[in-house]
Amino acid sequence: MTPAELSSTVLRAVCRAVEDDALPGPVPERVVVERPRPGGSGDYATNVALRLAGPAGRPPREVAEILRTRLAGADRIERVEITGPGFLNFTLARDGGAEVVRTVLRAGTAYGHGDALAGTTVSFAPAYEPRARIWTDAVVALLRSQGAEAGVVPGGTRPPHVVPIPAGADPFARLGPDAARWALLRPAAHDRPHTGPELLVQRESNPLFQVRYAYARTRALARNAAQLGIAPASDTSLTALSGQGVPALLAVLGDHPAVLEAAARLRAPDRLARHLEHTAEAFLRFQETGRPLPLGDEKPGAAHRSRIALAEAAGAVLAGGLTLLGIDAPEHL
Repeated sequence: MTPAELSSTVLRAVCRAVEDDALPGPVPERVVVERPRPGGSGDYATNVALRLAGPAGRPPREVAEILRTRLAGADRIERVEITGPGFLNFTLARDGGAEVVRTVLRAGTAYGHGDALAGTTVSFAPAYEPRARIWTDAVVALLRSQGAEAGVVPGGTRPPHVVPIPAGADPFARLGPDAARWALLRPAAHDRPHTGPELLVQRESNPLFQVRYAYARTRALARNAAQLGIAPASDTSLTALSGQGVPALLAVLGDHPAVLEAAARLRAPDRLARHLEHTAEAFLRFQETGRPLPLGDEKPGAAHRSRIALAEAAGAVLAGGLTLLGIDAPEHL
């Protein structure tokens, strides 16, 4: 179950509670789920009970209990607990991450795109400062990925405010389009971008190189697997995924839809860039330790096919994220 799917499940439980007159309305437009904070438990948590307590005129823990009873036993949820003042904490049923991989492979590079912002229209005025222009383009792409109608038109609202590059600087001439875009999008809007030659260094100390290298490695694994006659596991043949590096990689893949939605809502493409770094790091650790391909005389099996499918899922997330930032995802580096 992805965070987006869990969010929808919780929202349906809120709707049922309102329909049953267990809680007064209105029903919130969305429910935010995230990794548990200190003191929490399980895989994900939400503060929706705290948000509903005021309008309902009830203590948050009582609201949480009303929702917990409607969520207990839900498909792919193993356990629901209440912690702190009224947080709902979810432990998901274990399928070895197969469902996350299935979801990514079905959607491909569009994994994480959705309709969270459907019905929203955002029009930005043209931006002429280089960083503001690149930032606006990326924000428009993120908004569209979440179902919003977004674009740049004369007379639109002011573009997102970002710290500009120094007057007269031209990172595109020195770095090329991909490294320049990364330099302008990776720092938060309030941080000054760094456009030095380190962005062209071909080693993993350069985050952009690491992200693109990780994607190229996913494609190389696919090619190597094909040469060994190993096809990625299909929807029906995916087995539980295990091994070193697997849980961390599954976690960042599962978080991708929530990251895209947050980046769109907050007009913050830097969030996506940092998430791609985490995904690249997790994939490279998996590649080194997770044994995606057979070693020596080991015969290919279902576990290898599932791990190759996991690698393809990681590649889809990396390529999709880079595309939203307007950066090329090369298959060879």
